[in-house]
Amino acid sequence: MSSPEQPSAPSSSVSTTSALLEREPGWWRSAVVYQIYPRSFADSNGDGIGDIPGITSKVDYLASLGVDVVWLSPVYASPQDDNGYDISDYEDIDPTFGSLADLDDLVAALHARGMKLVMDLVVNHTSDEHAWFQESRDPASPKRDWYWWRPARKGSTPGSESAEPTNWASFFSGSAWQLDEQSGEYYLHLFSRKQPDLNWENPEVRQAVYAMMNRWVERGVDGFRMDVINLISKQPTLQDAPAVPGRPFVPAFEQFANGPRLEEFLQEMNAAVGLDERHLLTVGEMPGSTIELARRVTDPANSELNMVFTFEHVGLDAAPGGSKWDLAPLRLPVLKQNLAAWQEGLAGVGWNSLYWDNHDQPRAVSRFGDDSPEHRVNSAKTLATVQHMHQGTPYVYQGEELGMTNTQFVDISAFRDIESVNYHAEATGLGLESETVLASLAARSRDNARTPVQWDDSSHAAFTQGIPWLPVNANYVYLNAAAAVADQDSTFHHFRELIALRHELPVVVEGRFALLLPDHEQIWALTRTLGDQVLLVVANCSSSPATVPAGALPDVSGARLLLSTHPGATSAELAPWESRIHLIG
Repeated sequence: MSSPEQPSAPSSSVSTTSALLEREPGWWRSAVVYQIYPRSFADSNGDGIGDIPGITSKVDYLASLGVDVVWLSPVYASPQDDNGYDISDYEDIDPTFGSLADLDDLVAALHARGMKLVMDLVVNHTSDEHAWFQESRDPASPKRDWYWWRPARKGSTPGSESAEPTNWASFFSGSAWQLDEQSGEYYLHLFSRKQPDLNWENPEVRQAVYAMMNRWVERGVDGFRMDVINLISKQPTLQDAPAVPGRPFVPAFEQFANGPRLEEFLQEMNAAVGLDERHLLTVGEMPGSTIELARRVTDPANSELNMVFTFEHVGLDAAPGGSKWDLAPLRLPVLKQNLAAWQEGLAGVGWNSLYWDNHDQPRAVSRFGDDSPEHRVNSAKTLATVQHMHQGTPYVYQGEELGMTNTQFVDISAFRDIESVNYHAEATGLGLESETVLASLAARSRDNARTPVQWDDSSHAAFTQGIPWLPVNANYVYLNAAAAVADQDSTFHHFRELIALRHELPVVVEGRFALLLPDHEQIWALTRTLGDQVLLVVANCSSSPATVPAGALPDVSGARLLLSTHPGATSAELAPWESRIHLIG
């Protein structure tokens, strides 16, 4: 790895076109981002794992969909303990996915078609196999303070019960502290024990990160999605969280998230990398962010980020006070009012990201829609309509445009996600029945989003010529890209038309948002207003017919029907999962 103080020159294989693609100020406001989870997208060499050449082979498919940006989940060198979110070298590509030359080819292919590339930035933590961490294990090393090292709790012997420096729980079960025998001390890891947290209080760490980011921009990258970026500032005293009876390790979110220097660090990063000056897309994954914090972070006057990922709406179907595995019913008014609060809270100052799906969330059509054969297509279309007609930048996760569904795994042996496997072991160890745990995994496991993309109805859905790393969903025989592209009434073409509307109509991008019928249990209705134009969206988000209350919505006589799941339908009666977009004026 190059020294952080001496930015390396871009690879000679990077074309001028790829490195110098023009970016206009604010271009990301009218853009649509397509997220690729590389190991599950397309495999070019038959090893069962998707790779960068596989992605490059599908660039024309992405262009036909109309997306503007590809966000690439991590492809950096990694031991793959957490599927690439444990990085051992920020400036090299893992051989599993290809090479730097392959990445250069992808950047060039995207730029040649007017699309941009956003890379994942995972800098809250590294892999324990990163050279920085290996050096820091020596207590005398200059890099010792690049990570959070602490001795055993006062009065305890390292390795003994309750010797961990704090009672913090890891997101991936167990303690957030791991004893390193070589050092005789513990290091902090909020995720896997193989993902030690970087100490952002150390300015040398920050400068090394910024130098690395600059080198990727020089290579042609157009922005960054920042993984759990609001965890980089922690409460520096690292105190215990309130104890929970019967639990040795407890959630300690208030201790390590949204810390006192978060915005200072983001402003410093923006200046050091020229994020605003170079018109780069920046989106921060910020679990636990409030609307107030997001408004400050995305206010252009503060020079921090373009947008953040809120997590409130994807936590509404969890039982209050429980974990993500404790499921609860979700009423439509709660969901739409939550998203409306974010629309109104950021209006005129910040900017929203819009998403249902990503690599960490279940499939939207199975979670918020109805994935039965009768309603899957229309519910996928209607969820997309609602998402894309809010104000903000939409994010489409691979396969979402096809209406891909949750997995159909019935045994723990099929799961690969470390979080899911650890939860099953921990929960069954505490006495929960395996069937109960598997029911939670079926609904919420991250593997739901990670099954391979279904390209056609041939073996393994044409994802690979080998054995896929994660089983392909059995419904690929009828739910696949080839069938969707050939069918003009498919979910794919509905997404394509939604994206085209965003590119064609300023009201879709800039129109003022208003939620209508906020308490209706079936109908999601909203307007977007710009000048004398009003965009009216009305959607039945249920599997039963719904009737629009008389006089509750603007008059659409003489309006233009831009897009509908049920062409020709004009009555106040909405079919199950029917949605319409009208342009008035």
